[in-house]
Amino acid sequence: MGSGKVLILFFYLAFAVMPLYWIIITSLKDIKEIYTFPLLYFPSQLGLESYRKLFSFAKFGIYFRNSLLVSALAATGALIVCLISGFGLSRYRLKRSKKAILLGLYFTQMVPGFLLMIPLFTMLSRLRLTDSLGALIAVYGMTVAFGTIMSKSFFDRIPVSLEEAALIDGCNTLQALYHVILPVSLPAVVAILSFEFVGFWNELFLAVMLLSTDTNMTVPVALNSFISKSGVEWDVLSAGLVVALLPTMILFAIGQKFIIAGLTEGSVKG
Repeated sequence: MGSGKVLILFFYLAFAVMPLYWIIITSLKDIKEIYTFPLLYFPSQLGLESYRKLFSFAKFGIYFRNSLLVSALAATGALIVCLISGFGLSRYRLKRSKKAILLGLYFTQMVPGFLLMIPLFTMLSRLRLTDSLGALIAVYGMTVAFGTIMSKSFFDRIPVSLEEAALIDGCNTLQALYHVILPVSLPAVVAILSFEFVGFWNELFLAVMLLSTDTNMTVPVALNSFISKSGVEWDVLSAGLVVALLPTMILFAIGQKFIIAGLTEGSVKG
């Protein structure tokens, strides 16, 4: 690799890593050094005062638990729907309706989510389901378009002979999907679950709209509350951002091999 490419990669890496470094170092700075000018890229001493404030005064542990519960349950529910619907679209002959369904799924990916906020809030208000983690889980769990398209593309690459052999051995369709197809589709399962989880973990607008009680807040809502008209609590906000990054970083670190395989093998075919 030439020196020019190495230099380009170095600047790209620095550009990508610098925001993360700044968040981490700000969370470890003393409150006075955060507002020092010129900016201190290497503080004189590091401390955990921001993290103590985060968990003692901001009840961040409750918000973290809420986000973990909502994201895990919604991602699991969405994964089940995505796998079943993707399997159906891949295996059953629907003639013209299959193309219409796929076009509908693609179209939902192009519609901005905030356009649905007012009708969704109106519907949930009339059902008296606002300010409920259960309602938020149900709404998140309906976000299945991307996962369905991805699972359908992956199932298209699996030979039909595998499930036919399972059917001959006495399995029904769902048993063949669970015992035969899913073990082969593990990369796609991990990839869909990871992307659904990360999407729900980072989602803000619906959570802000539906949740009002402090004990029901999720992590993005709590981080947003650190920004007010009177200013930004940079120390607590930075500490909260670092903590919020941990689940997604751990998830992608553990499932990196499966996620790459799932995205590669399950790429959408024309």
